[in-house]
Amino acid sequence: MIQCFVKHAYEPVFTGENQPQLLYVSKIDPPESAYPRVMHSHKDHVELILVRSGMSNYFVGNRQRYICPGDLIVYNSGVMHDEAAWAEHEVSIYCLAIGGLSMPGLRRNALLPDSAAPVHSCKTCFPVLENLCEMMFDALCLGTSQSEKFAQALLEAFLIQILPVLTGAQPEPEPEEEHVLGERIRNYLDEHYMEPLDLPDIAADLHMSAPYLSHVFKRTFGYSPVNYLLRRRIGEAQTLLITTDLSITEIGERIGYETTSYFSTHFTKQVGMSPKKYRKTYVVRPEGS
Repeated sequence: MIQCFVKHAYEPVFTGENQPQLLYVSKIDPPESAYPRVMHSHKDHVELILVRSGMSNYFVGNRQRYICPGDLIVYNSGVMHDEAAWAEHEVSIYCLAIGGLSMPGLRRNALLPDSAAPVHSCKTCFPVLENLCEMMFDALCLGTSQSEKFAQALLEAFLIQILPVLTGAQPEPEPEEEHVLGERIRNYLDEHYMEPLDLPDIAADLHMSAPYLSHVFKRTFGYSPVNYLLRRRIGEAQTLLITTDLSITEIGERIGYETTSYFSTHFTKQVGMSPKKYRKTYVVRPEGS
C-alpha cells in the first residue's frame, strides 16, 4: 500500500467577492466546428477555450492568433473574438464560461490583464485540464442540482491548475503606428456596425481615403472593413438567437437588414446554416416547453 498525506494547511483560493461561477460548458468536435460562432464578445463573463486537436488562426481582441493543441485561450469579458475566422483545419475544443470573477489587481470578470497575451500553452497540464472539462461537461449534462455542484467544484480545480500558467503571462508588444490606426478604424466600426454603412461613408467620417483605410485595416486584422462589419452583425445575430425569443425578422431588422431573406442569406453564408436551424440546434429548450 502507498499512502499520501496532506502536508499543508488548506487555504481557500477564491474568497470574498471572488466567487467564480460555472455558467456553461461546450464540447465542440470537428464536425460542429464547421459552423462557427463568429465575431462577438461577452459583457458579463470570461470564456476559456481549451484546444484539444486541430490548428487554426483565431481573432482575439486586436490580433490574429495561431492556436494549436494544448493551448488555452482566455477571452476576458468585453473582448471581441472570432472563433473560426481563418480556420485551416477543423478543431476540437472545450469552452467554459465563468462569471463572478474578481481577481486581485484585475477588473471584474477578467483572468488576465487586458494588455497580456491571451493564448497560453498548457501542454504539461493538458491531460488534467481535458479530464476536468470532460467531467464538468458530463456533470452538467445530467442536469441535477448535485451534479451542478460537482461541476462547480471541478471548475475551481481547473482554475487552480491554470492560474500558475496565467501568472507568467507576458504583455503584448507595443503596437506599430499602422496597428494604432487600424484600432481607430475598428473602434469606429464597433460603435456603428448596426448602421447602414459603406466604405466611402466610413472613410469620410475618419478623414481618410477609402483605398488607404481598407488597406490598413486588412493588413492589421485580416478582414476588409466591409467583411468585418458583416461578421459583427452576424455575431450579434447569433447572440440574439441564443439568448432571446425575438423573431428572426426582428433580429434581422435590429442588426440593420431590411429584409428577412437578405439577412438569412448572409447568415447562412457565414455560419453554414440558416438562422432558424441555428436557433434550433444550439438552444436547448426545457422538456414540454
